[in-house]
Amino acid sequence: MQPSVSRFRVLYSQPRFRALFYLSFLLGFAYSFVLPFMSMFAINEIGMSNMQFGLFMTLNAVGGVAIGTSLARYSDTHFSRRSMMLCGSVAGCIGYASYAGIHNFVLLALVGTFIIGLSTITFAQLFAHAREVLKTSGINETDQAFYMNVFRMYFSLAWTVGPAVSAWMMVKFSVRGVFVCSAIIFLLFAVVVIRHVPRTPPPFALQAAQTMRSRWWLLRRTDLFAHLGALTLIYATSSMCMSNLPLYILDTLHGTKANVGFAYSIAPVFELPLMLYFGWLATRRDAASVLRIGVFIGVAYYVALSLVSQPWQIYMCQLLSAAMVAVVFGLAITYFQSHMPHHPGIATNLYANANRIGSTAGYFLFGIVAGQYGYHAVFEVCGLFAAIAFLLMMVPVSVPADEAVA
Repeated sequence: MQPSVSRFRVLYSQPRFRALFYLSFLLGFAYSFVLPFMSMFAINEIGMSNMQFGLFMTLNAVGGVAIGTSLARYSDTHFSRRSMMLCGSVAGCIGYASYAGIHNFVLLALVGTFIIGLSTITFAQLFAHAREVLKTSGINETDQAFYMNVFRMYFSLAWTVGPAVSAWMMVKFSVRGVFVCSAIIFLLFAVVVIRHVPRTPPPFALQAAQTMRSRWWLLRRTDLFAHLGALTLIYATSSMCMSNLPLYILDTLHGTKANVGFAYSIAPVFELPLMLYFGWLATRRDAASVLRIGVFIGVAYYVALSLVSQPWQIYMCQLLSAAMVAVVFGLAITYFQSHMPHHPGIATNLYANANRIGSTAGYFLFGIVAGQYGYHAVFEVCGLFAAIAFLLMMVPVSVPADEAVA
């Protein structure tokens, strides 16, 4: 196994890897500008009720699932990653620019479902491209989890500054300025794709076409779907928490918008070294066992949030959030990709769908729980979901399918 210093030398010596760093950072920066403040925008600016906001975000997630699933298979067999990422980034630019000027619920829902839904393919295609770059570069299979976590680290790096900058821009230029900036960042993402991502066919298109029947056998595996269900629950808690936390700070703890921005900026600072650590740990231990650690930390995080009484106490809880995100949002990508090595687009979309489906349930449940029982109860429900997810993660892992056999 290569020493850590040698791994970093490999990463930073190759232009293809450096381009992945830029793309991961820009995509994370674009999302970090808007996602933490969507509930504030919808409820405080547009005037949606909690239930309407839950429906709005549910439609967004359903659009992402439907569009991403439809395009995932073709991304492995027909279309280049470059084309798919350009399509998604242009949609993100148009979608968030539209949010800046639309205040009608129906129009916002249509834009969110179809245009923002299309933009969500960008994440899955970026990390599918990263997997293909690693495989075609001759990187050892056991080291790929470490490298993927480094790429994912740049996504989190953007979150160390994005929410704080977004909060400042919201004060100076209103929420419209925030959406315009996010649209510009998506445009920059497209420019980097044009300059640095080659227009090449999927490198494993033949193997992908030959193993489609194996893919359906793989998707029937009990262990894989138990873990998929666990991650879906964790992503549901994440979306519930993201929607709930700013409103909890402002309305329940009587904090400020600056408290919200600072709370969202703390966790990514610690995610960076933790992603490196857990990426290194995954080269020595089974990825599923490391994922179990992350899910258990999630249980502790939501229990801690349910006990806070002052905004500053949330800052301390965000250390647990950093550890959970470092594991679940980093290693899970590699976990699914390792089960479908000839289908990186489908595998990464499977991970992304767990995120989207979890978000669908999470946003919908946030509207119900917050509307009926208050913001504090949301964290209690998150803790319960995380506990169930931990039990699902205890399902033993079977031997992965051999995709070499059609």
